[in-house]
Amino acid sequence: MSPRQLRLGAFMRPVSIHTAAWRYPGSLPDANFNFAHLKRFIQKLEHGKFDAFFMADHLAVMNMPINALKRSHTVTSFEPFTLLAALAGATEHIGLVATASTTYDEPYHVARRFASLDHISGGRAGWNVVTTGNPETALNFGWDDHMEHSERYKRAREFFDVVTGLWDSFADDAFVRDAESGIYFDPEKMHTLNHKGQFLSVKGPLNIARPPQGWPVIVQAGASESGKQLAAETAEAVFTGGGTLAQAQALYEDIKSRMDKLGRDREHLKILPGAFIVVGDTMDEALKKRDVLDGLVHYESAIAGLSVILGTDASKFDPDVPLPPIPESNASKSARDRMVEYAATHKVTVRELAQRVGGYGGLSFVGTSVTIADQMEEWLTTYASDGFNVMFPFLPQGLDDFVDKVVPELQRRGIFRKDYEGHTLRENLGLPRPKNRFFGTTGAADAAE
Repeated sequence: MSPRQLRLGAFMRPVSIHTAAWRYPGSLPDANFNFAHLKRFIQKLEHGKFDAFFMADHLAVMNMPINALKRSHTVTSFEPFTLLAALAGATEHIGLVATASTTYDEPYHVARRFASLDHISGGRAGWNVVTTGNPETALNFGWDDHMEHSERYKRAREFFDVVTGLWDSFADDAFVRDAESGIYFDPEKMHTLNHKGQFLSVKGPLNIARPPQGWPVIVQAGASESGKQLAAETAEAVFTGGGTLAQAQALYEDIKSRMDKLGRDREHLKILPGAFIVVGDTMDEALKKRDVLDGLVHYESAIAGLSVILGTDASKFDPDVPLPPIPESNASKSARDRMVEYAATHKVTVRELAQRVGGYGGLSFVGTSVTIADQMEEWLTTYASDGFNVMFPFLPQGLDDFVDKVVPELQRRGIFRKDYEGHTLRENLGLPRPKNRFFGTTGAADAAE
């Protein structure tokens, strides 16, 4: 029997999640906001047969003090759809995944953008469904307060139903374009959604033909109880926060077992923990790279990053004592809980915790191509993940190191592709094309409609 196949996404907004990436010797300080660089990066990723180029998104400047913000390379970045549409023309196979908020956007906007990107790219779009954790975002959209956590997830579930319903507005064969008769499309093969729900009211239909993939691939990133349930119900790829191998195995089984209860095939959802990867020709070289990188993180940035994750101002804490009790907040719960658990388990001071988070405090593989491949293979074969959302430590060297050294080792082991399996992101991920909920395979309207 063939071994399980690893799926690899690349986390590319920011191009490195590490605060000091832009300062690393030989790095490109403007890599996060330079189209020529980003085009070169995605083409390198496609050369390495990556499944997808993933753009996170923020709808506000990060909520941190100005003395920390002034050190951040995330303060300026391209709007995802504009960039990915441009990158679609520079690539042929790699998936193009963008974040769009269910809290601060409207479903008709989201449906149009992703349908357009899927058509432009020939079926390579993916939607990262997020509820938006940054409370500062509310002030950019005319709101005084951030929507409460559970309400955000209720709206997200309804939002998903509306967007996917809009993508199904037309049967696949609705556009006959018969020049002789003068009929451009068949009205019997158009569905008007007429959705009226708790949060949303959308008439439809969408003014774009059904996407090549039926629906762009649905991606989700929450690990709270609400997030895991939303993922089990709707997602086809989940970006998780990592943790230990045992924690990842538990999360993997949790989400997949929820799918079992819903009657969904486990293989129709890929769980991809974020993995920060530093490659060296020797272990000492890799560790030195990480040490140099972490040493470039300023404490002002570190404590501000910790504050964002905890949902409270950590700068008021004594930096040289353990983390005090942290109250619940309206920010991301899963990230906060992981940080509190790490502080308790490792008995670190606030300063030590901040320094770890200030660079990147999540799952890291630091080593040679062989040791990194060993770890990836272990996670894959023990059902801790279906692959990884790779985060590079600095650009371009960190990306080149992974593609040129780790990918060939994974291919040698037979757990990663040597060429793309299909033309669409769904085909490459081994995901089915969703049926149109309003029309049968012939394009005829369902009897119930």
